[in-house]
Amino acid sequence: MTCIGCDETIAADGLNDLGLAFLRHVRAAHVDMPYSDMAIRNFAEATQRLTGPGERLDRIEELEVHPVTDDRIDDWLHLFDHDGFVGWPQWAACYCTEPHVAEPGAEDEHDAHWTENRHLMVDRLREGRTSGYLGYVGGRPAAWVNASLRSEYALYRAGPGSEPSDESVVGISCFVVAPPYRRHGVAGALLDRVLADAAGRGAAWVEAYPFLPSTSIEPQADFRGPRALYDARGFEQVAERARDVVVRRRPASTS
Repeated sequence: MTCIGCDETIAADGLNDLGLAFLRHVRAAHVDMPYSDMAIRNFAEATQRLTGPGERLDRIEELEVHPVTDDRIDDWLHLFDHDGFVGWPQWAACYCTEPHVAEPGAEDEHDAHWTENRHLMVDRLREGRTSGYLGYVGGRPAAWVNASLRSEYALYRAGPGSEPSDESVVGISCFVVAPPYRRHGVAGALLDRVLADAAGRGAAWVEAYPFLPSTSIEPQADFRGPRALYDARGFEQVAERARDVVVRRRPASTS
């Protein structure tokens, strides 16, 4: 790989060795770089495993949306391993674990190797503790939405006695759309499927947490979905916090 700070070439055998070699280079040549050791390693390794296409398509084939069941976990991994974060490797280590493990106010402190996050999410998907949908275009996994119960999110869980209860709310915590399929209504289609299925999952509400415009989230990092996506579907604001708002509506079949 080539260092983005000085154009020096960093070479090693295998992803783990590359991450360590890049870390040594950064700490020797870029002493002011304000990132953790793990973030630097994860970035280096992501630049090599993100091999999918990076150009947006003018037109896409028909989109199919499916819940992530055991037989689709390999497709989910392919999206996160290779396609979803092309051009944005600094986000590629999360594997959508942050909302499940980060406490409120500590979102930026989750700092694990990407393989740990990968294994954690595979286990959660298999055990049904994380739920979501994959969008497919031409048979290729193109997008993901995390639509777990609020009780499964450390970041959004309200706790005992909350109204509505955590167990009755599906929370929309994250969208990932691979570059070729962006700005084709893919996130909206995924959200529509969540709304259509939520009542059948026993949920009385669907909730989301779009960032406030004042937080200056770059478009490619607006992974919670823009506020307009929810406004267009009748979500109503129920709270405003330092970085985001909470919006909520009934599932499609009970609205």
